Amino acid sequence: MAENRPLAIVTGASTGIGYELAKCCAENGFDLVVAADEPRINEAAGDFRKLGVHVEAVEVDLATIEGVDKLYHAVTALNRPVEALLANAGRGLGKAFLDQDFDEVRDVIDTNITGTLYLIQKIGRDMRSRNSGRILITGSIAGFMPGSFQAAYNGSKAFLDSFSFALRNELKDTSITVTCLMPGATETEFFERADMVDTQVGQSKKDDPADVARTGFEAMMKGEGDVVTGWKNKVMTAIASVTPAGLLAEQHRKMAEPGTGEK
Repeated sequence: MAENRPLAIVTGASTGIGYELAKCCAENGFDLVVAADEPRINEAAGDFRKLGVHVEAVEVDLATIEGVDKLYHAVTALNRPVEALLANAGRGLGKAFLDQDFDEVRDVIDTNITGTLYLIQKIGRDMRSRNSGRILITGSIAGFMPGSFQAAYNGSKAFLDSFSFALRNELKDTSITVTCLMPGATETEFFERADMVDTQVGQSKKDDPADVARTGFEAMMKGEGDVVTGWKNKVMTAIASVTPAGLLAEQHRKMAEPGTGEK
């Protein structure tokens, strides 16, 4: 282990945007602690090690306090400061709210909000004690729209988008930066896992997760407050900021209602 290299934590790093964020970190000389709730995190860690950095993989459920504590203990056991926390783990859930299993709704909230905030607070306090560090939070442009047929997910991302700006302001007199990465629909396993394959958005052309991650990583390294990836998503967020919520909800319905995809 090269202790002169900075250390980064990346959650949700087994696939998708999280995998690509971890890869960006490794390619830029960060040692890694990567976490996900599936065995594939160990395979992903093997890929990152090929880039010449030290990698610790932790298979853990970040929707639980116990899971976050397990990850934190794995990090503190290294006895090294965390220079970057990329809080990316998240879950989606499609279909009408009243038709969803509430255990699955709760898992969205606990993964996207509770576990994320708990980890940020624990690592953030360590960063504050030495006045150094970078935090990247994966929000979403979904946070700009009431998410018909994706209500809990969009609500959770609206929370994270808002939270990231508030935390950044609280830390403005320190050397700690907070960046919110706000992607749009991205080509990952998200829509399959959220049971949204039969929707318009599930079947639409999506952004490349490598491009999304690269944009987010660069914004984090520059200390920027937020970044929306892709020009189409930038246009969408600009329009959403001046569009009535009821109309946005109806527009989202057309994208996310089951059965709206091409037959």
